Amino acid sequence: MENTNDDAQHHVQHKKYEDLHFVDSTKSVWNYSLFSDEDISNFQNGTHYRLYELFGNKQLEVLNTQGTYFAVWAPNATQVSVIGNFNNWDNEAHKLFVRLDKSGIWEGFIPNVWSGESYKYHIHGYGGTQLDKGDPFAQLWEKRPLTASITWGTFYEWTDETWMKQRKKNNALTSPFSVYEVHLASWMRPDKNDEESYNTYEQISERLVPYVQQMGFTHVEFMPVMEHPFDGSWGYQGTGYYAPTSRFGSPQDFAAMVNAFHNAGIGVILDWVPSHFPYDAHGLFMFDGTHTYEYADMRKGYHPDWNSYVFNYKRGEVKSFLISNARFWCDRFHADGLRVDAVSSMLRLDYSRKEGQWEPNEFGGNGNIEAIAFIKDLNETLYRDFPDIQTIAEEASDWPGISRPTFEDGLGFGMKWMMGWMHDTLDYFKMEPSLRHLIQNKFTFSMMYFYDENFMLPLSHDEVVHGKSPMLYKMPGDEWQKFANLRLLYTYMFTHPGAKLLFMGNEFAATSEWNYKSELQWELLQYVSHGGMKYCVQKLNKLYRNEPALYEKQFIQGGFEWLDLTKGSYAVIGYKRMGNNPEDDVLVILNMTTQVRNDWEIYVHGKGEWQEIFNSNSKEFWGTGDVYNPQIRTELMNEETKAYKLTINLPALGAVVLR
Repeated sequence: MENTNDDAQHHVQHKKYEDLHFVDSTKSVWNYSLFSDEDISNFQNGTHYRLYELFGNKQLEVLNTQGTYFAVWAPNATQVSVIGNFNNWDNEAHKLFVRLDKSGIWEGFIPNVWSGESYKYHIHGYGGTQLDKGDPFAQLWEKRPLTASITWGTFYEWTDETWMKQRKKNNALTSPFSVYEVHLASWMRPDKNDEESYNTYEQISERLVPYVQQMGFTHVEFMPVMEHPFDGSWGYQGTGYYAPTSRFGSPQDFAAMVNAFHNAGIGVILDWVPSHFPYDAHGLFMFDGTHTYEYADMRKGYHPDWNSYVFNYKRGEVKSFLISNARFWCDRFHADGLRVDAVSSMLRLDYSRKEGQWEPNEFGGNGNIEAIAFIKDLNETLYRDFPDIQTIAEEASDWPGISRPTFEDGLGFGMKWMMGWMHDTLDYFKMEPSLRHLIQNKFTFSMMYFYDENFMLPLSHDEVVHGKSPMLYKMPGDEWQKFANLRLLYTYMFTHPGAKLLFMGNEFAATSEWNYKSELQWELLQYVSHGGMKYCVQKLNKLYRNEPALYEKQFIQGGFEWLDLTKGSYAVIGYKRMGNNPEDDVLVILNMTTQVRNDWEIYVHGKGEWQEIFNSNSKEFWGTGDVYNPQIRTELMNEETKAYKLTINLPALGAVVLR
């Protein structure tokens, strides 16, 4: 098998260990190291952000002999050996050397072990425990339910130069940012009735890349691809932080999929979970017989919501591990961004904990000071090394400055999920249309605090599981009204300021909750109602991408203006979206009721000529298609202020966009 390890090549340029030290090649494990003294001090200080070049397994040539160098951090161990098929899982055959600098790193070179070998570390841990652990830095693992790591690297010949050169613009906050959220296993399966059947990364990209391109999304976001033992965790309980899951193929196959998206002009965002990890025996928990990666104090170290364990952000080695991991996905797999999961749970010591279950910080507050410092360092490092990406916080509280730069005392994320918008909007749309005027301020509230952060509007996987019902069945009314309401909601989302995120299946109005064991309900597309919904989302993506007023100022003041909030009692809402050029201004009018409103009057300043460019009640979307505006009647009311009265027709449960 060819060498699939870029680290081997990376280290060729440096003076080799054997040029400076005597290597005893008579033993089963040769003394060898890739670490410098500087590496060790940075690792311990929490400032080493390229650990994946040193730890794990590296296929090398030492003294004209090919083999694999192993390095693992187990500071409380008294003995560590490598076990695998190559030595019949013999605990004594290949013992690693502990470094004498008290770093807790065990390392050594094993000749004639090459790519593709399954292995674990056999650890004599704290208090005499004996553990068999997977490699925290392995870049490939056996497919679950097997739990061993595999000697392998990430080398791949990329061909996405064009994307990488242009992505600064594609990922900018002043560009359209429309994300299709995907769970790779259940988007489509070879057999929808067999949860053990998976498409390969190659098969997924053959189907998913053209689909995302056809739908007009600018980015995909994958729910965690990092190796995880239990499908039901959807990837959020990871054991292999440095490995794309082997369910669908090798790291090279995963890289090829990212490459294919890039060559189709689509960005790739990865879900990343630095908040907690599961207690599986082969994973990070109690790694060397005691709390190595997690806090020892279970008031901080145990996560009651997820029955999992919290990283010890105070520990330099753990911080180095996590920030190196974030860099790894951007460096080795060209990720265009990381959506960081469960940020609220990291920031707050009292998150999901009752009184007495948490201890205030040294200032008496509920903030986890070392987690806050970790997040700031994370974002500063990522934006320094990969200035063209975005980090996105999934954070549900009113913590200030999540997406503000660290030099303004923010946390430094590029964007934050706007959970408040999502909750208020769904509450509003669930309401009977005849009663919506009573909660109109719930609808307008989002703009009161919109400029506090760079917000992404999410209609994510969380909203269509656990009995919350699919998007379609959150809507009131008969079947036609449900579809009309949902098209109205999506039009509102795509014309509201901010980036967008839509979970797979939402685009064609799935009728059942998302089920990770099966696949999306593709059979629904035979019905004109669902096909029409899909086409509506396609056209909304196109509208968003083609109208500069909808994205140029999507995060800054001056890009949005309410038209007339006095008509709230009619549940008709209008707003103007503005870009850099006043000629590009767009008007959006939403009729939230089941009544058609012909000859509706609105007043605008600026342009005198308008035309309808989008109507959510269009026949091609399964609307009635009979209430539209072939011509907009305009009347100049005040020449000095350029005030115009427009008279338009509004379909029932419909949205009209004018330019």
